[in-house]
This record gives sequence, C-alpha cells and structure tokens, in this order.
Amino acid sequence: GLVGKIAINTNAAAAIATLTATATAWLLLGKPDIGMTLNGCLAGLVAITAPCAWVSMTDALIIGAVAGSFVVFSVMFFDRMKCDDPVGATSVHLGCGTLGCIAVGLFAEVPAAGALAPSAGLFHGGGMDQLIKELVGVGAIGAYTVIVSALCWLVIKYTIGLRVEA
Repeated sequence: GLVGKIAINTNAAAAIATLTATATAWLLLGKPDIGMTLNGCLAGLVAITAPCAWVSMTDALIIGAVAGSFVVFSVMFFDRMKCDDPVGATSVHLGCGTLGCIAVGLFAEVPAAGALAPSAGLFHGGGMDQLIKELVGVGAIGAYTVIVSALCWLVIKYTIGLRVEA
C-alpha cells in the first residue's frame, strides 16, 4: 500500500505542478513557455520527494501546486540576478527541494508505523516539532554544501583553473 501511495502522490504533484507552472508563466510572460512547463513538472517531482510517503493526495496536490508556481518566480529571480543557470536547475533542486523538506514539517500525517517516519506536521496537529527538525536539516545541508563546494571550487581554481583562456 505504501508503494502505491508514493506513486500516486508523486505523479499527482508532478501533474499539478506542470499545470500551475504553465499557468503562472502564461500570466507573467503573456504566453506559455515550454521551459517553465518542464521545470514545473520537475519542481513537483522534487518537492514531493521528501514527503511522498507521509502526506495525503490532497496535500501532495497542494505541495505540487505551490512548487509549480514557485519555480517560475525562482527562475525569473535567478535570471534577474544574472546567475549562470540556463536550465533553472538551482530553482528546481535547491528551491523546490527546500520546499519539499519544509512540506514534511507542515503536511506529514501520523504514520501507521516505521522507524524513519516523521512526527505529524504542523497542519495535522503535530505542532512545530517536525517543522523545526526539517528547518534544522535544511540549514545543515545548506551549510555542508556551501563549505564543501567552496573547498572544491578553490582547489580547482588554484590547480587547473576555473576559466578557459581566450
């Protein structure tokens, strides 16, 4: 039963995210944008990954809908910031991955069993406990990623270089 729930939630979040990304891009850009539509689908998949086993299908649809709209705004933000991200990977993976982790703290339902099961989320009577755990986890992942990435980029910069010669 859990595998079926995961499959349904994953597909539902991706489907609604595709629709909300398309609608959001259409409203903001004046026309549909295939890149935003595809990123919307990916946004839904990424955002539902963490909570897929612990949320209802209604909650999966909400998570996907938010992710689909969010990714459009995020891609546009990074474009305005002149970040070198031609396919929106930062928006999809960093932005919607963070949303997905936070969604566990908001939408998780009390599971039947499981050692890895989260506590109930804020919207299902669990209070702030699981949400705080998720925020700490996001912060820890962020700190680790910044530190390790900076070290790797510095090693590359001072050994073989980051840029090609003219």
